[in-house]
Amino acid sequence: MDRRPILIVPYMWIGDFVRCHTVVKLLKARFPARPVDVLSTTLCTPLADYMPELRQAIVVDLPRKRLSFAEHKALAARLEREGYGTALVMPRTWKAALAPFLAGIPERIGWLGEWRFGLVNDLRFGERKLPRMVDQCAALALPAHATLPDTWPLPELRVPAAEVAGWRERIGLAEAGRPIVALAPGAVGPSKRWPGAAYGELARRLLAQGNGVWVVGGPAEASLVRIIRDGAPEVRDLTGTDLRNAILALAAADVAVSNDSGLLHVAAAIGTPTIGIFGPTSPWHWAPLNPIAAAVQQDIETLPCQPCHKPTCRMRHHRCMRDISPEHVLEVTQRALLRAGAA
Repeated sequence: MDRRPILIVPYMWIGDFVRCHTVVKLLKARFPARPVDVLSTTLCTPLADYMPELRQAIVVDLPRKRLSFAEHKALAARLEREGYGTALVMPRTWKAALAPFLAGIPERIGWLGEWRFGLVNDLRFGERKLPRMVDQCAALALPAHATLPDTWPLPELRVPAAEVAGWRERIGLAEAGRPIVALAPGAVGPSKRWPGAAYGELARRLLAQGNGVWVVGGPAEASLVRIIRDGAPEVRDLTGTDLRNAILALAAADVAVSNDSGLLHVAAAIGTPTIGIFGPTSPWHWAPLNPIAAAVQQDIETLPCQPCHKPTCRMRHHRCMRDISPEHVLEVTQRALLRAGAA
C-alpha cells in the first residue's frame, strides 16, 4: 500500500485556500493511508489548523513578481525531505510547478499552462471547459478523464468552541446576551466592495436594534473601518494582520455579512449563517460551495453590464454595488438572525 504523502500546491488567495479543503477530502477518500500536506503562505496558514484531514502546512512566502530561483531551490530541499509521492499543482504558472520538480516528486499533476512540459508530468487538458474554480481544482484530485460528480465534498473549518471562548475572553469580548453580526467589508478589487458608507448605515441600524457589530478584515480595511465607525462608534474593530483573529470572530458571530471575498468563504465553511453581497461577480461561479443564508445582488435584467467579473467598474457608475440599499441588506440580515435564533 502506498503511504507516501501528497502535497497540494493551491492558489494562495484566502477563498481559494478554503476551497482547497474539498480537494483534501477527495484525496483522503481515495488514499486513506497517505498523509496530505498543503503549501501555504504565512497569511493563509491559520486556515490549515482548522482542517483536521491535513497533516501539516508547509509555510513559505515566495516572491510573487520575480522568480528567485534560490528560494525555490531551498523550498525543493524541504519538500524532498518529506518524501512526497504526488504533488497537485493547481495554479497554471511555471513557477508553481518548479519546486515540486526540483524536489523530484515522482507524480506531478496539473493543468496545461505556461509551457510546463516536463515540470508537470501528468498534464491535464480542458480546464477552461470547467465552469467554476472548485471544478478546476477538485478535478485534479481525480483520475485523468474521470467524470466529475454532481456534488463535491464541502469545505469545513472546524473551530473548537473552547478556542473561541478563550479568544473572546482574551480580547475583552466575553459579554453575552446580544446577537453579534460580523461585517467583512473588504475585497480584492474595488468593484467587489459594497460602499463603506452603506456598511456604516447597516451597522448603525443593527446597533440600534440591540445587536453587537464587529468588523473583520486585514490592514487594508482600515479606511473602511473609519467610515463605518463614523456614524456607529460602538462598532468593534477586529481588523489586523492575523487571519486567525478573523476566523475566530466569524466563528463567534451569529451572522456574517461579507462582500465576495475570502472571508465570505471562511464564514460559510465555519457554518456561520452568511450573507454574500455580489456586484460584478456571479454567485453561481464564485459563491462558496457551502450553503449561505442569502446572496444579495441587483436584478441583472435591469443592469445588463452585470456580471462583468472585472476588478474595477468599466462603466464608471458601479451601480451593481451602489444601488444595493442598506435597508435591503438589513432585512436579509434580520431574517438570518431570526433563523439562527439570535434575534
